[in-house]
Amino acid sequence: MSHELGQRAWQLLDLLADGEFHSGDTLAQCLCVSRASVFNALTEAEAFGIALQRVHGRGYRLSQPWQRLDGQQICLALAEVAPRFQLEILQQATSSNALLLQRATQGAPSGSVLAVELQTAGRGRRGRIWHSGLGNALTFSVLWRFECGLNALSGLSLAVGVAIVRALQRFAARGVQLKWPNDVLTAHGKLGGVLIEAQGDMLGPCAVVIGIGVNCSLPLHLEQRIDQASSALDQVCGQMPGRNQLLAALLQELARVLDEFAQRGFANLRAEWESHHARQDAAISLHLPDGSVVTGIARGVSDTGELRVETAQGLCRFNSGEVGE
Repeated sequence: MSHELGQRAWQLLDLLADGEFHSGDTLAQCLCVSRASVFNALTEAEAFGIALQRVHGRGYRLSQPWQRLDGQQICLALAEVAPRFQLEILQQATSSNALLLQRATQGAPSGSVLAVELQTAGRGRRGRIWHSGLGNALTFSVLWRFECGLNALSGLSLAVGVAIVRALQRFAARGVQLKWPNDVLTAHGKLGGVLIEAQGDMLGPCAVVIGIGVNCSLPLHLEQRIDQASSALDQVCGQMPGRNQLLAALLQELARVLDEFAQRGFANLRAEWESHHARQDAAISLHLPDGSVVTGIARGVSDTGELRVETAQGLCRFNSGEVGE
């Protein structure tokens, strides 16, 4: 299979975005192609995990309507912070983080944003795959340049988590919590995550690519591919935002938090992060990179974002590891 969905398939997906049935004849006429070309292009789309319904006598439709990202709508919603971002929307990419990291080395400006409609090899922490379908999630990456060095970026992924919670609270999202160091949770499971990758010197300046993925909905075909409890915004939002509205809100809050982080570090955001900490003052198991496991009570985080765990040996700090479920 090709690594990219063909342009004809994308044209058909645009026509099917409304979630209504469209006959093969109608689709063929719209694109001035044969019925066989329509069939082949939609079969190709299904091979990329896009869920379609085919009903004899009615035609084809997407299992869920697809709200396309619209740069103009997003820029309008960004309001006063719009000049700080340069947004590009890609139909498809393997990983927006990888692509933006490459652009960072070529001098892309701070505030560059890549949002992807269909991400085929999204990455999470520790080499995990981030699964997302067409329109089911919001996946994007932001390039941000700091004058400080890499050693001053401790706690940045936690700060980004605070920005995400602030944005989701605008839409009356219920029970959104943070799991150290960079997962966003609800009572149903993982709602989203952050992947931060940096370039530069220990003493500065440096460039950071912040990758964010948030599940908007979780259709069964996608849920079955995910190997952990997962959740989506439509399960917890009092007023479900459109994807354009959601991206604008996330970028607005990111700009505010990243400005604060650049001036004061994570310390000023620490109490807010802890107020959303899913495991605050709870018993946890921390799986360390060397394979060992530490058990104790999670006592929040330090001013530099380290996890504080009260163990039998006393209060310890950790800057890496995986908190068990």
